[in-house]
Order: sequence, then structure tokens, then C-alpha cells
Amino acid sequence: MGEKKAFAARFVATPGKKFDLGKCDPRDGSAFADKDLAKEQLVKDAEAIDALQDRLYAEGKRALLVVLQGIDCSGKDGTVRAVFNTCGPIGVAVKSYKAPSDEEKAHDYLWRVHQACPPRGLIGIFNRSHYEDVLVVKVEKLASPDAIERRYDEINQFEKLISNSGTRILKFMLNVSKEEQAVRLQERVDSPDKQWKFKPSDLATRAKWAEYMAAYEMAVARCSTEVAPWHIIPADRNWVRNGVIGKIVRETLEEMNPQYPAPRDWDPKTIKVV
Repeated sequence: MGEKKAFAARFVATPGKKFDLGKCDPRDGSAFADKDLAKEQLVKDAEAIDALQDRLYAEGKRALLVVLQGIDCSGKDGTVRAVFNTCGPIGVAVKSYKAPSDEEKAHDYLWRVHQACPPRGLIGIFNRSHYEDVLVVKVEKLASPDAIERRYDEINQFEKLISNSGTRILKFMLNVSKEEQAVRLQERVDSPDKQWKFKPSDLATRAKWAEYMAAYEMAVARCSTEVAPWHIIPADRNWVRNGVIGKIVRETLEEMNPQYPAPRDWDPKTIKVV
């Protein structure tokens, strides 16, 4: 268990301590000896996650929430495919967050988030998340500074609530460099099968890179807690990003150790199907 905790701890923004995003290298590949070994390990981890998810679903007592947060082209969709595609669709639910609908705007900003939290037995994946309300909303000035300031504590309280209710939370910030984002955005422009992902507004967001990174740094510093610490994942290389997240998810599920429930009200030894 010590080794497992040590692996995840390499990427954790320590709760209660000053956080400097500039010290986190988006190209850090030191978690694995090389690319091939990382990919081999991910295959094993994905298979293990599938088996553990089956036990989690059967047990029906706890849930796992995986939050993937990152700027455009950081690899949120790719992470979902690489780490969770081996899982069957019954026990995994993916929620992608876009601009709130009129109905969602008529409620508090966490209303839509609470509805999407995974019920007991499921792995829930947030592709973007409630942190948009202290990232995009902050940079684009879609709410008052006072309202945004309150949200850090509100988010911490919200995450503590769902944690106390039986949901384990894993938060991953996909840390991609501005240089690598440029390469990936250009690929979207140039590739017919990726052009649907590109929006001209992506360039307006990119022009505010410094403001967005400052907002991410603040969100991590204020909302990395004991019950829901932030993991800062090097995302310039897909195989590193996927390998690190796959290993942490697997080891978290192993630590949770869900169990198949024993039969109730009947004894398998007494049943013979003829």
C-alpha cells in the first residue's frame, strides 16, 4: 500500500500548502521507464479497472467519481477512451459539461452537478466539471468576483458531502503546455476527421492562456483537500497521461476493495438447477 500511495503522491497538490503550477512539467515522463512499458501497463490496469468496477457495481455501497479537468486539447476525451473503454457500459457513466442550459441557469451552479454524481455502485466520469464555475466563469467574468470567491469553499463543502455519502473522488488536472496545445489545435484544423472538434472561439480562449493558468492554479490551491486532492498530470504525451491516470484509478479501486455480496436468504449449496 505504501508504494501505491507513493505513486499517486508524486502528482498530488498537497492540501494546505502553496501550489505553483509553473513547477509542474507537462512533459514529465519519469513515471514510466519508456512508452512501450507504459502502454503495456495501461492494458493491464484497464482490465483490472473493469474487474474492480464489476465488484463495485455488485456491492452497490460506494461510488467513484473521476474528475477530468483541463484546457482545450489537454486530452480529456482520449483519457476516457484509453482508461475506461474496457469497462462495460452498465457501471460507468460519463458526463460532459458544456455551457449551462436555461433550466440549469435557473438553479444554483451546483444543481446540475449534484444530479450527475454517480449513484452507489458506479464509476462516474466528469469530462470538465463544476470547476468550470471558477475557471471559465472567472476568466470570462460571467459572475461577480464575490460570487466566485465564495465558490471555492462551496465546492469543498459539496465534495465533502458526497465523500461522506460514500463517493470516492479522484480529481485530475490535465496539464498541457501552450506549445503542445498549438500542435493539437492545428491537427484539428488540418484533419477532416477532427475539424468538428475545432471552434474559432478556441483561439480566443488560447489568447487568454495566462489568465486561465492563473485560474487553474487558484482552483487547485483552494480546492485540493484531504477528501478530494488534486492530481496534476503531465499531459503533453498521451501515453504518460493515460498511464498515470490508469494506474491511480486502479490503485484507488484496489484500496476501496469492493466485494461481491454473499447470497441472502438462500444457500448456494442447497440449489441445483435441473
